[in-house]
Formats: sequence, structure tokens, C-alpha cells
Amino acid sequence: MSVTKTPAEQLVRIGEVARGAGVSVRAVRYYEQQGLLTAERSPSSQRLYRQDAVTLVRFIQQMYAAGLTSRRIAELLPCWDSGHTDAEQRAMLRAERDRIQAKVDDLQAALDRLDEVITITDTHP
Repeated sequence: MSVTKTPAEQLVRIGEVARGAGVSVRAVRYYEQQGLLTAERSPSSQRLYRQDAVTLVRFIQQMYAAGLTSRRIAELLPCWDSGHTDAEQRAMLRAERDRIQAKVDDLQAALDRLDEVITITDTHP
């Protein structure tokens, strides 16, 4: 159930954000505690989030899965929000991208090796 702030902007409850992003309510609260997500409060003190919170939570999840810390994700959020960066932010974004690419390359190499082992074992009963 959605709660309406104004006719132009609909706010959603924490459970809707969690379900939409595929995370627990506890995770959404944690992101808020870490300063990665902000909520408004209803008159009955329920947390209410903008509709785009689901997309933001998915982004946060992806960054955690890629090995970024809460602090680093917090540094990325202004870039996410505004779409603008300064030279230092761009350097940080590129460094994180390079780190993640190296991780992907390592995982691809491991996958290739597993494929080799599977191929060998498939031909030998």
C-alpha cells in the first residue's frame, strides 16, 4: 500500500522498497543507518521512501556484491544522484571499475578452467 505525499510524488513504505529490490527490510534500514538512503516519516512515524528507492537499493546491492564498502558507496552516490563528477570522483570511479574488471577477469579464468575439467571428465567415465 502506498502513501501519497503530494499528487505529483508518491512515497512507498519500507516493505515495498524491500520487496521491489529483493532485500530484507533490515537491509533497507541498514542502508539508511549508513547514510546511503533517506526516508521521510509518515504522521504515524512509518518510514516512507521515494519511488526511485528500489532502483537505488538495487544499485547499492550491486556495489556491495562487487566489494565496495559503505563509505565508498556513499562517495559514489553524489555521482549517481547528479550525473556530474569532478576529476577526483572520475578517478575514483575508474579505479573501482578497474578493480571490478580485474575481479571479473579472475572469475572468467576460473570458469574457463572449470569448463576444461568438465570437458575432460565428460569424455572419461
